[in-house]
Amino acid sequence: MAPLTTLTDEAMLDRLQHAAFEYFLLNTNPSNGLVADTSRLGSPVSIAVVGFALSSYPVAVGRGWLDRRGAVQRCLAALRFFRDSDQSGSPEATGYKGFYYHFLDMQSGARVWHSELSMIDTALLIAGMLAASMYFSAATEDEAELRALADFLYQRIDWRWAQGGGDTIRQGWKPECSFLHYGWEGYSEAILLYALAMGSPTYPIAGACYKSWTSTYQWENLYHNDYLYAGPLFVHQFSHAWIDFRGIHDRFMREVRSDYFQNSCKAVAIQREYAQRNPHELKGYDESCWGLSACDGPTDEQPDVHNAPRRLFGYAARGVPYGPDDGTLSAPAVLASLPFAPDVVLDSIRHMIDRYPEMLVDGRLASSFNPSHVNGHGQPWVSAGHYGLDQGIVFMMIENYRTEGLWQLMHNCAYLSNGLHRAGFRGGWLPPGNLHDGESR
Repeated sequence: MAPLTTLTDEAMLDRLQHAAFEYFLLNTNPSNGLVADTSRLGSPVSIAVVGFALSSYPVAVGRGWLDRRGAVQRCLAALRFFRDSDQSGSPEATGYKGFYYHFLDMQSGARVWHSELSMIDTALLIAGMLAASMYFSAATEDEAELRALADFLYQRIDWRWAQGGGDTIRQGWKPECSFLHYGWEGYSEAILLYALAMGSPTYPIAGACYKSWTSTYQWENLYHNDYLYAGPLFVHQFSHAWIDFRGIHDRFMREVRSDYFQNSCKAVAIQREYAQRNPHELKGYDESCWGLSACDGPTDEQPDVHNAPRRLFGYAARGVPYGPDDGTLSAPAVLASLPFAPDVVLDSIRHMIDRYPEMLVDGRLASSFNPSHVNGHGQPWVSAGHYGLDQGIVFMMIENYRTEGLWQLMHNCAYLSNGLHRAGFRGGWLPPGNLHDGESR
């Protein structure tokens, strides 16, 4: 097989996308459709990763990587599991009020790690269900069941309860202590969450809830770029996997004469500028080697890290320019920026793989690498195994760059477009609609 970086751009992307998809084939329990958070032995399920997997199956069918019937059965296994799951909210349950615990047991689907009932991860899961339901539209018994299950599971979610009596949606809830003592403040990946919550035909939140959240946004000028601040790259990507933000604007973006897609383009430029300036003088950073995001990383306790003079953060949401930054970079976060800066991303990925080939494991990009911290053989630290979130966002954003396939699919999702309308989004591909909840043009 030819080395990856000797291929044409299209061939390289095809191989990386196919390898990312194979993560789901290798790390799914076929009996219940649940997908492991990581490829590491004993990893639990991440409900968000299940959402990425469900979104990937339609694309894989279109590319000939998975037969349609097999894809439908994979989707049905997951949706049937969540339909029948324990929704009592007990410490051993799967969920409550239509939401699900962040991490589940691969076999039983019960809560593990004392994890929280996660509003954002449930939204990512539901987005995957809706994507699958939009694609599998045939008048067969199985595909009709898939669509009905996706509708049922979406409409079962009590989004209003998730406000916990507050102005915005809470981040989580635990049976031991009720709602966590923080909500969503500042720009984050939660636009998808709010759009789904506002589009619900059963328990929709009010437009004032979205307005309260966007009032916490932080508009900044960094390296001569005016943009909506969020430090980690994944924030600028996750909602974009399902929502085509090109040319659609909510009230905030109308006022600053931008949109969330343009904002992500600026985030890429700021990341590259930060790496080029390299304020902490970390090894490897330059305009072609960048990518601070939520990812795995070395820790102070790891005995194989030999030159570690500063604190190491392990798994953390690294960000630009305020940190944290311990020299750990995420190649998947760079590749998932493909729609925002194609030429830059392709050049950077080739450069990073050529310079640090260790980051490519079994044909897939490792979660992260850290050239500032090496083992006894002088090799840079590389995250072990693979993370489903990394492979999922890489898969989806490559597809949106290549064909706009997932964006086009979700254009036709009435739940999502209704939610965006109610949040005040107008223009672009959004169909004309009535104003809702007091939002103005």
